Amino acid sequence: MSIKDNILRFFFPALTWKLLARVSLIALFSYLFFGYFCIPLHIEGISMEPNYHDGSFNFCWRLRYLFSTPQRHDVVAVRFAGDRVMLLKRVVAFEGEQVEFREGKLLLNGRELNEPYVRNPCDWDLSPRIVRKDSIYVIGDNRNMPIENHVFGNAPIRRIVGVPLW
Repeated sequence: MSIKDNILRFFFPALTWKLLARVSLIALFSYLFFGYFCIPLHIEGISMEPNYHDGSFNFCWRLRYLFSTPQRHDVVAVRFAGDRVMLLKRVVAFEGEQVEFREGKLLLNGRELNEPYVRNPCDWDLSPRIVRKDSIYVIGDNRNMPIENHVFGNAPIRRIVGVPLW
């Protein structure tokens, strides 16, 4: 057999029941894996800059919080609307904690929270608020824009979908 025949046979194999079964199993596995466990994410917006860039691509690993809960400073995917619209945000506070912005500093229970991932300081002022029951407080890393242009706040735990893989 010639090299050309081998190449053609590799790219265009004979349709046998074994090949169809293999292709069907791979398609089913891919549908389940990428539809339920490792959801593709297209990141739109600059709220998580410089750590997650506008227009970049990632995956949301849904099994991360199967047996645990989000920790402070985790980046989480929050279901915003429906099953496909999600926000990437940073966890900064938990149920019952007090959150406040004073002169751009994030205060947690009256003490400044160390946030090494925030590279662009802000001048936000936000009166103290308590994180609601069964919720966490999430916010983006890019604070170098007006507070009115930023989506953040209480997020019910049930809306946490997972974490970005990288």
